[in-house]
Amino acid sequence: MAEYRRILLEGTPVLTQRDGDILVAADGRSIGVEEATHLAPCSPSKIICVHLNYSSRVSEFMTKLPAAPTYFQKPVSSLTGHGANVVRPERCKWLNYEGEVAIIISRTARNISREEAGDHILGYAAANDYGLHDFRDTDAGSMLRVKGSDTLCPIGPALVTDWDYRGKQIRTYVNGEVVQDGNTDEMEWDMHYLVADIARNITLEPGDVLLSGTPANSRPVRPGDVVGVEVEGLGTLENTIVTGPTPIRDDVGAQPTESEEVLSTAMGGDWEFRGIRAPRGPGAKHYDSKVED
Repeated sequence: MAEYRRILLEGTPVLTQRDGDILVAADGRSIGVEEATHLAPCSPSKIICVHLNYSSRVSEFMTKLPAAPTYFQKPVSSLTGHGANVVRPERCKWLNYEGEVAIIISRTARNISREEAGDHILGYAAANDYGLHDFRDTDAGSMLRVKGSDTLCPIGPALVTDWDYRGKQIRTYVNGEVVQDGNTDEMEWDMHYLVADIARNITLEPGDVLLSGTPANSRPVRPGDVVGVEVEGLGTLENTIVTGPTPIRDDVGAQPTESEEVLSTAMGGDWEFRGIRAPRGPGAKHYDSKVED
């Protein structure tokens, strides 16, 4: 296994390899891990995400998986790195974390088998597939604003090669407390399946990202919260939630809402909404149904 981090070094994006507590660039320059300004460890042309994949998440929503995975895209403008701020725009309240594993493509993949998929994977990284559920009513199909708003795709801190994805713990923390606790063995469709499935009719290019799903207990966070995603063998991705510098404009487009679907999705309820229930699982005490400002 090797760990690579993309950082700003003397103002320029540079790929480095970790050596203990030091990050070393190909030209020999180095910097301490804690001193570095991290960028996302890849430069994708597209970010493709699976909807439901973890059994605990499926159970939480009291539903069942389709016969094959379904997907949505996050624009590359949503990408950010470890240590960066994640923006919850003004006039929005329902920003949820989703701890995940990112699959990062090494070479062009098109019409490959599941058995060949591993040869097209450069490595893996921790990720957080944030969702701005205030726009769930209008973008539920495309998920464009729900999942694609600026800064809602932090990935990092590192890209790790030769990582065995099987049986790995994935945990999300809010202000140091565990709020999601799952295992990659919960996935119905593993990393190789997802790559082969997408590559049947969408060419995957070097650096492209596939997000592989989240376990149960995605819940809203507020400005000031520090959110960490820890994946066994991949490190911990950490970001701070902040309020956006400008509010969502009200003179164009669909507006943020608090419909039954918005609240039920944000709070982890079933789709037959019967009022906002108390959140289930670890971390529930952080969030109540009345104040999410």
